[in-house]
Amino acid sequence: MTNVIIDSNLFFSGLRTTNNWVRDTLDRPDLAFFTPNFLIVEIFKYKEEIVRKSKASESEVYDLLDLMLQKITFVNIEAIDLGNLIHAHRLCADIDEKDTLFVALTLNLAGRYWTRDRRIKEGLERKGFDQFFDAE
Repeated sequence: MTNVIIDSNLFFSGLRTTNNWVRDTLDRPDLAFFTPNFLIVEIFKYKEEIVRKSKASESEVYDLLDLMLQKITFVNIEAIDLGNLIHAHRLCADIDEKDTLFVALTLNLAGRYWTRDRRIKEGLERKGFDQFFDAE
């Protein structure tokens, strides 16, 4: 089984429509999905924006959220090895510090980072990080 670390933008994409390739990917039995637990705060922080941008009703967005939460394991930052946090910070600092925890969790779980952020992906690849997941 492959450990896949899903970033915030992909998670939020999974809440935008009732038929969605992100949620379809979350259903794959050969993959285990993880994300840092701070994403829970992000969900609350951007709740209105998520609902506003969605093509689903507010009630449907909550149903989709429930489905997605059942398929993703949230990991507390204290469970991530300090060495991986430091290494991830060095990798992300001059690209996008907000991705540090995702990269650290990827390193910690020997997983694959699932992001569609081209800037972070290209920046990390230039530094030798290649642990990316491609759903296609």
